[in-house]
Amino acid sequence: MSIENLCIPEKQFSFPGQTKYYRGKVRDVYSIGDKLVMIASDRISSFDHILPRPIPYKGQVLNQIAAWFMSQTKDICPNWITAVPDPNVAIGNRCEPIRVEMVIRGYLTGHAWRTYKSGLRTLCGVDLPEGMNENDKFTTPIITPATKAEEGHDEDISREDILLQGIVSEKDYVIMEDYTRKLFQRGTEMAAERGLILVDTKYEFGKIGDEIVLMDEIHTPDSSRYFYADGYEENQAAGRPQRQLSKEFVREWLMENGFQGKDGQTMPVMPDEFVMQVTDRYIELYEILTGRSFERAKTESILERIEKNVLAAL
Repeated sequence: MSIENLCIPEKQFSFPGQTKYYRGKVRDVYSIGDKLVMIASDRISSFDHILPRPIPYKGQVLNQIAAWFMSQTKDICPNWITAVPDPNVAIGNRCEPIRVEMVIRGYLTGHAWRTYKSGLRTLCGVDLPEGMNENDKFTTPIITPATKAEEGHDEDISREDILLQGIVSEKDYVIMEDYTRKLFQRGTEMAAERGLILVDTKYEFGKIGDEIVLMDEIHTPDSSRYFYADGYEENQAAGRPQRQLSKEFVREWLMENGFQGKDGQTMPVMPDEFVMQVTDRYIELYEILTGRSFERAKTESILERIEKNVLAAL
């Protein structure tokens, strides 16, 4: 069986009462009354581009990790999910999205490191200390927001500019900031129990009336970066790369093959062997984070299964 036959085929459903459909980089979202049906596809994106080949079971991993962490953090912050009727589907309350991603970083890694390495010492209005090395821990996690683009690249933005431009009111931003720090602390503690370090992540919020709620996903390998705690100090002291469970290795593979999402660059196509390595990484992270064995959903008649389960839940 080919890799593509293990993945969710591309399809736009038409559910009873449906009023809107939105195709994101990874998720397909259907509006039905005051509810949202969110289907996690097997698409994978990097540098704000959808890659040519899907990743088997990736959507299931994302959906189930997000649902797991939503259930484990609802005492901190209300969230949008009300049901998970299918391995790849979450249903919940429709929110008015706040067009800011709350990115929080505990370590100088990824985009933050590339910015730092270029010589800049300010990121999203946050001053970065001198003398840091890649993957060093910040004394206190820093929040580096980004504007949420409908299409194309999300853009770094400072707290000051968010308030100056009126993208979010100061009252709401303070609440989002508080939720972000508390969610990151909970995620850090949960990761530590499983031998991992939550390096950085992002949260997306929306509003139901006047209430701010957590939406989209939380602490998944698409939205977060994890290091293995074992060996972290030794690797830092020796200047070695950190062992990590995240999507960063996909970004690294793309960069090694000449792609960073810039104009004029040709996106490389991942070979079968690498695609299955990505699947294995996603499944490994699920099992480590949740302490549960991953049960691969049946791949025969995937679309029929999803439609049946959604209709039964509506």
